[in-house]
Amino acid sequence: MTPLAGAQLSGRRGRILAPVDVGGVGLEIGPSHSPVAPKREGYRVDVMDHLDRDGLVEKYREHGVDLDAIEHVDFVWKGERYADLIGRSEHYDWIIASHVIEHVPDFVGFLNDCSGLLRDNGVLSLAVPDKRYCFDRLRPLTSIAQVIDAHVEKRRNHSAGRVAEYFLNVARLGEAISWDAATPSGRSAPGLAFMHGVADARMGFRTIIEQDAYLDIHAWCFTPSSFRLVVEDLFQLGLTPLRESSFHPTEGNEFFISLSRDGAGHGIDRIELIRQVEDEIMASAL
Repeated sequence: MTPLAGAQLSGRRGRILAPVDVGGVGLEIGPSHSPVAPKREGYRVDVMDHLDRDGLVEKYREHGVDLDAIEHVDFVWKGERYADLIGRSEHYDWIIASHVIEHVPDFVGFLNDCSGLLRDNGVLSLAVPDKRYCFDRLRPLTSIAQVIDAHVEKRRNHSAGRVAEYFLNVARLGEAISWDAATPSGRSAPGLAFMHGVADARMGFRTIIEQDAYLDIHAWCFTPSSFRLVVEDLFQLGLTPLRESSFHPTEGNEFFISLSRDGAGHGIDRIELIRQVEDEIMASAL
């Protein structure tokens, strides 16, 4: 079976696969029950996840998802460097990660681990939630300082403060945890309600401090322009060799961006990009 290229696919799968050469060898990180490039469709792809297939089936058994879509997991990640887990470097033509990067404790480490697995012209293709249109709506944007500090500290877990802030501020819109720009009530304070509270926040940060247990949260919150700004700043500071190579603005509740070692960057004056970040926030003001 010949795998479909992004140009042959509609919707989000097409957006994610558009920047990559699907004829090459790929890695999909964290596909769980919704793989973008399934082995069964002919993609030459390895799968990395935090549980093996049996573990993922058990995790999602009561979630009403298609358990048959969960594929064999080739590499179960437990916090080690990707190259050490996989046992090779500069091997893949492409890596795709949908709604993964916002979860990782070390944003820079994730980028550099992926870079180390990619061949010279390899591409990392990401789908990233737009914080304006999901449960991160009331949370502050991630700053370059937070990203750098987490990397310098070699974080393998989220900080107590980040966990507390998450539980204090994540919100739903009615019963929805994500929506899109066409939902007017998503910009209205009365339409939003906190999902947790002080007791959950207290329990969360105590879990980190006392047990160093991993809690699966969104560590990082971005609008499209703020993400582009952070990635280019990291490149310019010499913290990652990856740079923007393509970008597609928000559709639904997510935007799409690909990074590579030969990427040209966003090509936007830095002050203009900061203005765009402000415009994005203002456009979704309460």
